[in-house]
Amino acid sequence: MSTRRTLTVGLIGYNFMGKAHSNAWRQARRFFTLPANVRLKTICGRNHAAVKKAAAKLGWENAQTDWRRVIDDSKIDIVDICTPNDTHCEIAIAAAQAGKAILCEKPLARNVDEAEKMMRAVKKARVVNMVCHNYRRVPAIALARQMIERGDLGDRIFHFRARYAQDWIVDPNFPLVWRLQSNVAGSGALGDIFSHIVDLARYLVGEFREVCGAIETFVKQRPLEKNRRVKGKVTVDDAVTMIGRFKDGAFASLEATRFAPGRKNSLTLEINGSAGSLFFDLEEMNRLKFFSARDPKDRQGFRDILVTEPSHPYMDKWWPSGHIIGYEHTFVHTIADFVKAVVARKNVQPTFEDGLENQRVLNVIASSAKTRRSVKL
Repeated sequence: MSTRRTLTVGLIGYNFMGKAHSNAWRQARRFFTLPANVRLKTICGRNHAAVKKAAAKLGWENAQTDWRRVIDDSKIDIVDICTPNDTHCEIAIAAAQAGKAILCEKPLARNVDEAEKMMRAVKKARVVNMVCHNYRRVPAIALARQMIERGDLGDRIFHFRARYAQDWIVDPNFPLVWRLQSNVAGSGALGDIFSHIVDLARYLVGEFREVCGAIETFVKQRPLEKNRRVKGKVTVDDAVTMIGRFKDGAFASLEATRFAPGRKNSLTLEINGSAGSLFFDLEEMNRLKFFSARDPKDRQGFRDILVTEPSHPYMDKWWPSGHIIGYEHTFVHTIADFVKAVVARKNVQPTFEDGLENQRVLNVIASSAKTRRSVKL
């Protein structure tokens, strides 16, 4: 009689992304037919009381305050990294050397050098690795890729436009949190949210050939978290705009900002091809708008596709047609695909190599912004 394998998970980080990943680890096994059982063994964080509370609330067996003990645990097969960006590199390399499969939150690293070290480590250790760019697994975006690949937009793509807009730091009195410090975050809007639309551009259209970027920090100083009467320097960007070309000649226009009042988590993208266009808005993530120039002239117009049919990507695992899903489901899809990859010992995109390529694009945009010139990749 065959024995079903159990994959044991250690999660490092318990705040926003730690909660999202914990929920996904619990739910994936309940809705997807996975090739292995999943055991949520240890969650790790620096604050003992907080991580212990998180373990009880989020469904983990144990709480730990030293990530090295998670790596050293021979029973743990998978290390899931949901920590601030300055720790990704050290944790991932140690996990690779210990032979663990690794899932890492985006951006992969603070810079190209760290990303290269991480990629070399996972390749040398031959461990399964993945970057959690969860928007690739929005069913509507996965459907958009299918439609592009089968030629629904024609044989040529002309434009890719994307905008990611938030407003959480518009107030100049918002404190100097770690995401606003380059030594921890690496960059601001560039790495935090612009990395998502760079990844989606590469996923949907292809690799970049050249870019020209502009970066701005609107609020140069902010109150310290522990002493609001004292201000510290903001060392990351608040907004970034980029134009460029893909290798196939398509034009790119990308923007990310955390200074858009009223925009909480707005991600929109439009793709124009020789025979049609697609439009997506994350705030209506179950819908994809499609225009086909092949339709009769008297019936042309953007059609509204409700992406809830069992034939749509991932949707056969959820509810009957017309019943929508949400943000958290994109992480469930990510975890399900990752578990399958670990069992098969075969990587699934986006890998650390994708994370490195994304980081190279971000690096070139930052360089372009300084020189105010286009830069080729």
